[in-house]
Amino acid sequence: MNYSEVLETAKQNIGTTCKVCPVCNGLACRNTLPGPGSKGPGNGANDNYNAWHKIKLNMDTIVANTEIDTSTSLFGRKLDMPLLTAPVGSIRLQYHPDSDVKDFNEQCMAACETRGLMHFYSTGLEELTHVAAIKSRMAHGNNGVPVINPEADENIVAQMKRCNEGQSPLAISVVVDSAGLPHLKECHGSGGTKSVEQIRMLKEAAGVPLVIKGVMTAKSALKAIEAGADAIIVSNHGGRVLSDTPATAEVLEEIAQAVNGKATIIVDGGIRSGIDMFKAYALGADICMICRPVIISYFGGGQAGLECYFDKLRAELTDTMYMCGARSISQITRDMVRI
Repeated sequence: MNYSEVLETAKQNIGTTCKVCPVCNGLACRNTLPGPGSKGPGNGANDNYNAWHKIKLNMDTIVANTEIDTSTSLFGRKLDMPLLTAPVGSIRLQYHPDSDVKDFNEQCMAACETRGLMHFYSTGLEELTHVAAIKSRMAHGNNGVPVINPEADENIVAQMKRCNEGQSPLAISVVVDSAGLPHLKECHGSGGTKSVEQIRMLKEAAGVPLVIKGVMTAKSALKAIEAGADAIIVSNHGGRVLSDTPATAEVLEEIAQAVNGKATIIVDGGIRSGIDMFKAYALGADICMICRPVIISYFGGGQAGLECYFDKLRAELTDTMYMCGARSISQITRDMVRI
C-alpha cells in the first residue's frame, strides 16, 4: 500500500464532508469539515497550512555523510520520530455517520505502537469513548495520552482519576482553546476558560505531567508554565474557535523564545509533511501534532493506512534533515530555515 492508494480508498469510505484533497489544506471543506460548533468564515485551516509554506529551507550538504536519527523523547519515553497524533472528539459527527471514534483510537494506537509514536486521544462526549480508549491504551504499550475538554473542574478531576486507574498514562492533557465552541458549552455546562489557579489545581490532581492544549501567545504560554504545565500545545483548534487568529507557524517562534526550555513545546495546525515538521523544529517546537491527514489515512486503510502515512512523514523528514545538514533532531537549528 502506498499513500496514493490510501487516499483513493479514503475517498470511498470517508463520507461527503471531507473531499480527500491531494493536499489537506482546508479550502474545499472550509467550515463544514472542522467539526460541530465551528466559528468564523472557515479559512483558519487554510491559514495554518499556508503559513508553513511561507517558510523556506536553507540547504547545506557540505557535512559528513552519516546516518540520520529522527528519534526524540517525551517525558522520558522514546519516540522514533517527534510526532503525535491529535485528539478527535467524534468521527461520526465530523466525517461519517457510521464511524466510531473508539475504533479510530484503537487503530491509531495500534499504528503508533508499530512506529514508535504516541496517540493523543479525546476523552470524547460519551463515557464509553473514554473507557474504550483506556483499554486500547493498555493494549498497545500505554502509548495513548488522554485529552480532556474544558469541562467543569470537578468533571475534569473525575476523568483524571479514571485515567489513573491501573497504569497511569504518560501524561494528561487539558484543552483550553475549545472553551468557546458552542456545542461544548451546551454539553459541559459550567465548563469554559481556565484561570492560572484552576490549572494549578488540575496539575496537582493529574498525578502525571500536565499538557495544556490551545496556547497561542507568549503571554498564555508563560501563564501555563506559572500554573505548572509540563508541556504546551501551540494550537488554534484547527482555526475553528475564533476567526482572524494568526496561524500556529506565525506565533511558534516567539512562544518558544518566551518558554526558553521551561516546558516541552508541541505544535499543531496545518502540518502536512516531514518538511513542515522540520520547519517547526527549526522554529523551536520539540514535537509536532497532526490531525486531519491522520483521519484520512484511517479511512484509507485503518492501521495499515496510518502506518503508510507515518512512513511517508518519516521519509520526508529524514530527507530534509539530510539535505539541510542536520543528523539528529537536536541539530535542527533556526538558521536552517528562512521566513
